[in-house]
Amino acid sequence: MAKRDYYEVLGVSKSATSEELKKAYRKLAIQFHPDKNPDNPAAEDKFKEAAEAYEILSNAEKRQRYDQFGHQGLGANGGYGGGMNTEDIFSQFGDIFGGGGFESFFGGGRGGRRTKKGTNLRVKLKLNLQEIANGVEKKIKVKRQILADGVTFKSCSSCQGTGQIKKVVNTMLGQMVSASTCPSCGGSGQIVDKKPAEADARGLLLKEEVISINIPGGVADGMQLSMSGKGNETAGGIPGDLLIVIEEIEDEILQRDGNNVVYDLYVSFVDAALGAQIEVPTIEGKVKIKIDPATQSGKMLRLKGKGIKDINGYGKGDQLIHVNVWTPKQLSKEEKQILENLRESENFKPDPSKSEKSFFEKMKEFF
Repeated sequence: MAKRDYYEVLGVSKSATSEELKKAYRKLAIQFHPDKNPDNPAAEDKFKEAAEAYEILSNAEKRQRYDQFGHQGLGANGGYGGGMNTEDIFSQFGDIFGGGGFESFFGGGRGGRRTKKGTNLRVKLKLNLQEIANGVEKKIKVKRQILADGVTFKSCSSCQGTGQIKKVVNTMLGQMVSASTCPSCGGSGQIVDKKPAEADARGLLLKEEVISINIPGGVADGMQLSMSGKGNETAGGIPGDLLIVIEEIEDEILQRDGNNVVYDLYVSFVDAALGAQIEVPTIEGKVKIKIDPATQSGKMLRLKGKGIKDINGYGKGDQLIHVNVWTPKQLSKEEKQILENLRESENFKPDPSKSEKSFFEKMKEFF
């Protein structure tokens, strides 16, 4: 199912200010909050959709990329997407309701204790053009914090296992109860009781792991993918995520243009005039193409489907071949004499009226 436009989701214009975005998101978050809509999957989906839209549009860099390229410019996991859960939203955007966050705004309706989440890890992954074009499985080494064997927990004495610290605040409307996350246990309601000597105070060890990553075809430089639960673990909670930032290695021969691949082909004057069969490189290997007689410099050829997979599954791009007629830089005496004999030939005199379309006209036809 295609994603809705983020501006449409929040009900704002593309020129909306940061304050307007926050106001719109706050309204939707209240309307579709899980505590107000128990056992309502449709409301929860809208709650997550609004959070994803706000996460992108409230970030200046992501918003600029989205405005220019749409959802495709954000990659497979540009927003939270399907991997988002409500705890992520409460953790990241709860502050738009004030210091107490979602919990205090809804009176601690989520049961007080919240799921504690470990920190995320971020790695850069370099990929060549062939790997980007077709997708690839990569194995990488990652050092992550894991919970040591033999760790036991006990109820947090600061919050008596509730995960929250509550205090009474005097206001103009009378006394109100304010709830905040317990700083001792991070909201989990538990703290480490016993641990191995080699573990730190949180019961964690640093361990190197080999993780297999499936990279989809069509990713681009700067895109960020996410592997849920492959970040640092935490005592009494769930692991963070592993964030993979794509770094595209520039190819020495082929140039990427979106999902298309561009190749500059240089042919001799003889091959351009008489025609020829020439071998050219592609992402999938070398292929032979036909150069028609009387080919002009600047001609564009297209190899259908020889480009890069679309990350959203909309087929593949093409390979565009830009033909350049090569002019020799050095000539022998005999070669000069041959060309002098041809100088006055009518066939060798430029005649723009008989020429093909201009380079820019050809590019318009392609795109």
